[in-house]
Amino acid sequence: MKQTLPFPLTQRDAMIWISGSDFMMGSDHHYREEAPAHRVSVCGFWIDPTPVTNAQFERFVQDTGYVTLAERPANAADCPGFKKELLSPASVVFVQPRHRVDMQNPYNWWSYVQGADWRHPRGPETSIKDLETHPVVHIAYQDAEAYCRWAEKELPTEAEWEFAARGGLEAAIYAWGDELEPGGKIMANTWQGEFPIQNLVRDGFKWTSPIGSFPANDYGLYDMIGNVWEWTCDWYQEHSKIVQPCCSTKDPTGGQREKSYDPRTPNVRIPRRVMKGGSHLCAPNYCQRYRPAARMGQAIDTSTCHLGFRCVRREHQNTHSRSSRGR
Repeated sequence: MKQTLPFPLTQRDAMIWISGSDFMMGSDHHYREEAPAHRVSVCGFWIDPTPVTNAQFERFVQDTGYVTLAERPANAADCPGFKKELLSPASVVFVQPRHRVDMQNPYNWWSYVQGADWRHPRGPETSIKDLETHPVVHIAYQDAEAYCRWAEKELPTEAEWEFAARGGLEAAIYAWGDELEPGGKIMANTWQGEFPIQNLVRDGFKWTSPIGSFPANDYGLYDMIGNVWEWTCDWYQEHSKIVQPCCSTKDPTGGQREKSYDPRTPNVRIPRRVMKGGSHLCAPNYCQRYRPAARMGQAIDTSTCHLGFRCVRREHQNTHSRSSRGR
């Protein structure tokens, strides 16, 4: 049985215009990587009101025959010493522990699952049947880029994404104000309970939720907070070291690729991009990143069960109609 959308299909596929402006980006009051708060100028752009859904991604795959990174076997030359079975197509899936674990070690709840991909979000025995309106997941950066090329769109910069997520509430902690649950109302698909062992599911969703299940922000954008993390096109590095490109450039990407590597793993030279928004796995006791200012670096070759994307269009794009239905 298919879910009923809270708004018409044509409205879901239409893009929303965000007028450019200056705003205070980041935060000095939460995680270190969000600081310093600093003023940034954003040009006007069009943005999808929702993350890309399974139905939309399936349309892209049917049209192009595209195969995502998670569906391809790993290149043995890139993985010296790995056993052959570890080179099989796979992706990262959350596996809930049965008891309390060391919270400093995320491998206690993340598992590399063979056969997990966008069609099989929790492993080979699962499917996206009845999940047509859920955000597509297990999307590596190049998969998101491929979809954007097909749809004649782009990925947002970190500044564009954060400006849109704030919905005009520049100084607010959340996309809807300063209270996580105003008046006891749950505003986004996040984790309620003690992560990772107790999920109270007070919001009704243990995993992803259909787009539009929670209120839009004041710009009319859904799921900017929670549900799934979303890719941006910026290379990940400290806020203070990122130079934001001017509006006229055709390459809006901030940061530098060679400075995006994770210093905690000096022998692993995989560049990282910024992801934003938090997910259904963000909890009050762990990863309070269900805020517009929150950010994390994600290796571009890694896909997970809680990472998706949405698209933008900018003034420099030569498209026949930015306000018409996207593909």
